[in-house]
Amino acid sequence: MKIRIINKSAHPLPHYETKASAGMDLRANISERITLQPLKRAIVPTGLFIELPLGVEAQVRPRSGLAAKKGITVLNAPGTIDADYRGEIGVILVNISDVPFTIENGERIAQLVVAKHERADWTEVAELSETVRGSGGFGSTGTK
Repeated sequence: MKIRIINKSAHPLPHYETKASAGMDLRANISERITLQPLKRAIVPTGLFIELPLGVEAQVRPRSGLAAKKGITVLNAPGTIDADYRGEIGVILVNISDVPFTIENGERIAQLVVAKHERADWTEVAELSETVRGSGGFGSTGTK
């Protein structure tokens, strides 16, 4: 799939690290370091602007290493970039650890996954079909 992109950063375009990768790393494009204090958040610019085709979204997701090792995650994960958005991609990072975390220019801060999606066409009805699960949710199928 061809996607038009403007790169106003000094960093390379996002790319797949391996043949089987689903996501591409996004890098911070900042003029000075950002220090995230515990439980604080910031929108980190990337310098990237994209033009997605209709029926496609880009999802901004956390990097597993930052989450597991540093407690840094994407606050609205996954963040959705719609096909009609033309602004700069920003990543809402939050520090859920108990120590400050400093973001450097060029640091890989999130992943971008490009995915096709469907649009819903609602059909209003009086009741839904029966299933074994029914209305059970929030752990109703057990934990083991």
